[in-house]
Amino acid sequence: MCSHPRRRFLTGLASSGLLLTPLAALLAGCGKSGWPDGMTEIKWDRDTCTRCRMAISDRRFAAEVRGGPKDQVFKFDDIGCVIFWLKEQAWGDDAAVRLWVADASSKPDQLLWIDPRQAHYVGGKTSPMGYNFAAYPQPQANSLGFEEMRQQLLRRGK
Repeated sequence: MCSHPRRRFLTGLASSGLLLTPLAALLAGCGKSGWPDGMTEIKWDRDTCTRCRMAISDRRFAAEVRGGPKDQVFKFDDIGCVIFWLKEQAWGDDAAVRLWVADASSKPDQLLWIDPRQAHYVGGKTSPMGYNFAAYPQPQANSLGFEEMRQQLLRRGK
């Protein structure tokens, strides 16, 4: 049951017949929205990075992985944490692993998610763990593809 006051109010209006049914369903629904299929909602400033244990706060650099033997979800505060963590997993290179990274150009309240393997990375940004790559859906000036960015991070270490 939804506990948000506005949803309770709208649900009450709907049950009393004061609100049109389709409108009530649209406004009072409890389903998650804005998250791609397979992702789990990130609770900003509460969920922690699977690798470094820092709170996930900066939406521009957040990432998520779904995979492994139990098809679990793992959340990250920086694409660099994803790269190093996946390297340590026996299943990290499995093609069935699903990955998402935030589009750094999207608005915080309208966050868009992209496949990190298809993203274009721009270095020199200030990311939570200092890996300093931001992901974009389209090529940017001096951007790198996923594998090139990954190799740079692995060579640098951390």
